[in-house]
Amino acid sequence: MLQKRKLGRQGLEVSAIGLGCMGMSHAYGVPNGAESAATIDRAIELGCTFFDTAEVYGPYTNEELLGRCLQGKRDQVVIATKFGFALDGKAPCGTNSRPAHIREVVEASLRRLRTDRIDLLYQHRVDPQVPIEDVAGTVRDLIAEGKVLYFGLSEAGEATIRRAHAALELTAQEVDVLDEITASQPVSGARYDDRLLALLDE
Repeated sequence: MLQKRKLGRQGLEVSAIGLGCMGMSHAYGVPNGAESAATIDRAIELGCTFFDTAEVYGPYTNEELLGRCLQGKRDQVVIATKFGFALDGKAPCGTNSRPAHIREVVEASLRRLRTDRIDLLYQHRVDPQVPIEDVAGTVRDLIAEGKVLYFGLSEAGEATIRRAHAALELTAQEVDVLDEITASQPVSGARYDDRLLALLDE
């Protein structure tokens, strides 16, 4: 069985290896529902409790897939999903983290995931048009309503992380691409990761 790890300081415990489900519905060829379901089942058998999705994967179909596959197993797992993109039909067309939009996305994600709560809700991309404090405030309200349990950021820079955490304690920070590092602030990935890890340890 997989080891467990705590994310953040609020008590969220997940398997040390999680399953990112994006490729089951998005970006990597023709989706295979039966194969995806078998993969999710096998991951649970092996002790994986952490499953990651987002409304933009598909879009929408990845959350629907995970919702179907986790029926009867919901209390065994932690579900992470994300908001933050504007969608034009099936294509992202910029960011959107307006408070009203966050609420719309969360309600739709809950329906697709067939659950009453999202364990970990990430902002998928920083929206330069919406102060991160407004984003955190909206997520705080959703936590108070029981629809979300923990808050995370994806691909945010150090300044954004600090401001978000000051407004609402962060549980997780996802890093794939260093979106907030510009040509005027050249930083190698390794050095950035070191700084980010030091920040998250504070």
